[in-house]
Amino acid sequence: MEDAKRYDPQDRTLKFVNRQDDIGLDDDPSVLKAEMSCGHAVTAESLTGWCKHLLSEGQYKFTCPAHNGNKKCGVEWSYREVRRLAALTDQEMQQFEETISSLASLDLCDVKSCPGCKTLVMRQDTANLSVHCTVCTRDKGQTYQFCWQCQRPWKSPGLASGRCGNTGCSNKTLQLLQKCSTISLPDVRGVTDCPSIRACPTCGILLEHNKTHCKNLLCLRCKKEFCFLCLKMKSECIKTSSPYEICPAGVAPRQTCIPTWSGS
Repeated sequence: MEDAKRYDPQDRTLKFVNRQDDIGLDDDPSVLKAEMSCGHAVTAESLTGWCKHLLSEGQYKFTCPAHNGNKKCGVEWSYREVRRLAALTDQEMQQFEETISSLASLDLCDVKSCPGCKTLVMRQDTANLSVHCTVCTRDKGQTYQFCWQCQRPWKSPGLASGRCGNTGCSNKTLQLLQKCSTISLPDVRGVTDCPSIRACPTCGILLEHNKTHCKNLLCLRCKKEFCFLCLKMKSECIKTSSPYEICPAGVAPRQTCIPTWSGS
């Protein structure tokens, strides 16, 4: 078993305090506690554990769980502060940063890298596959457009916004929804043949069911909970069936379009 993390008592960049840890409630006087920017005390172990828990729940913004009386603190800590006071190891920093990047990208609705310059570009019109990159336009000295769907340069500016003109251009997300394997849900009565991948009916991100527990999923991007079987919001689905039994209308067919999300 690895030794618990401990602060270096000679570290003058930290403000040490002689009181109980406000996250783990450790009051061992031999364990140093440091004060966060919000004023609450932590140990390196308790802070690391709490932030890992937030990441496992799909939360990449680190907020203080301590209470001021009956009110939760809720102050947001910067990653820089967390990294320092949690005394993250190099391996932990890599894991944290990869997870933060992955989760943060889910909040960016319709964002992709330009195939020309690799700059992140946000699509303004979700019905238009033709996207204008201002960086490439500036660098090349002429208008540069690429296809949102196949990630290749737009073949002809005169073509309709739904067709780039490139051979083989297709919506790979829709293809995945159409061709994914089927699964059973052992914990849900009556479910033996359901598509293994669904697009969230609110924001369109692709999700897989881990085949355990009930039929509902919480989307990590839009935070909406929906039924993986009938694709209705959980609040609607539970009006007619239990989370552990098949819906009255059965399993919804494979999706043929991707919902778009406004990000709100």
